[in-house]
Amino acid sequence: MTTTVAKTEMIIQPASRLGEVKEYYFSTKLREIAQMRAEGKPVLNLGIGSPDLPPSQEVIETLTDAVLHNDVHGYQSYMGIPELRAAFADWYQKWFNTTLDPQGEVLPLMGSKEGLMHIAMAFLESGDEVLVPNPGYPAYRAVSNLTGATIREYKLEPTRGWLPDMEELEAADLSRVKIMWLNYPNMPTGQAADFSFMEDIVAFARRKGILIVNDNPYSFILNEQQHSILSIPGAKDVALELNSLSKGHNMAGWRIGMLAGRADYLKVVLRFKSNMDSGMFKPVQLAAVQALKSPGSWYERLNGVYAERRETVFQLFDALDCQYDPEQVGMFVWAKIPDQYADAYALADKVLYEHNVFITPGGIFGSQGNRYLRISLCSDGALYEEAMRRVGHEKP
Repeated sequence: MTTTVAKTEMIIQPASRLGEVKEYYFSTKLREIAQMRAEGKPVLNLGIGSPDLPPSQEVIETLTDAVLHNDVHGYQSYMGIPELRAAFADWYQKWFNTTLDPQGEVLPLMGSKEGLMHIAMAFLESGDEVLVPNPGYPAYRAVSNLTGATIREYKLEPTRGWLPDMEELEAADLSRVKIMWLNYPNMPTGQAADFSFMEDIVAFARRKGILIVNDNPYSFILNEQQHSILSIPGAKDVALELNSLSKGHNMAGWRIGMLAGRADYLKVVLRFKSNMDSGMFKPVQLAAVQALKSPGSWYERLNGVYAERRETVFQLFDALDCQYDPEQVGMFVWAKIPDQYADAYALADKVLYEHNVFITPGGIFGSQGNRYLRISLCSDGALYEEAMRRVGHEKP
């Protein structure tokens, strides 16, 4: 005899702080792709920016050698080992022409995404406002919502080169704004920002009394000039910067990032972080030190691979009759869809369900991305060739 148990609502309800925060888009999409593959559909995933290439051999050897020592397996400092803080400071001096004190102005993190949450929880609360880019990385909106702060979008437009409208921001009442999330080189648009823009944004932040948080993980990918907002004189008074080894060193799964800025700001962040996580595994930190010593030739070789892939992605977008800026940087290609489609979701679904190729619809990054698609450069070149074969010529 089979007993049927009636399904009831959850007895314990989720916290109200979740509000509009939903499961991350890629989390749900990966489940759908897995289900399609289980049904025998050979789906190509060209959507997610997870590097498919390994770190350098020196980095791997450093890790494997370090794990053999008996004294590396215990808890580590919440502030990271001194060697890693010094390596980040040296890296910033060499590549960004930015001086950081490794004793107080560098805070290693378990990835820069975690750092967004640490910063938001350390500085934002109900009643505060926060400036969030549209389009922009969805985590900026999510962490802001979780704090109870009110989101104020600032739109990025292609007619302004995907930079903020500074005149509009200057004229607005920003008296309740505490943080402005910034991301250059930009994801998803691939827009780089020059030194003069960074100077303008620092001056703006000083006038308005706003903390700028620049998320800077795409510094080296197909980008010839590295900039740090902290290199601007006086920037440390009003700015923090996040960076990561995920993209430029092929270490996304290793979870190694950093936050740089004034020591007193970092101490505030540490108050939250030290109650949320622990120090990273020491061999991983030692491997990160090695990665940060990578010569220019490492970045050149990596960018050679991405440049070759990008050319094929341009051809794929040509086949879809999409328009793109060939000068964009970073590990994605951002392209505008043809007018015949209602939005990018419609074209992305058509390509997925008719050709078994997953491309990211730009609408997940905000309403300003509704007519754009994004393709990652993090797949073997043969997969882009196969995608081209499947898609053929979709032009009307």
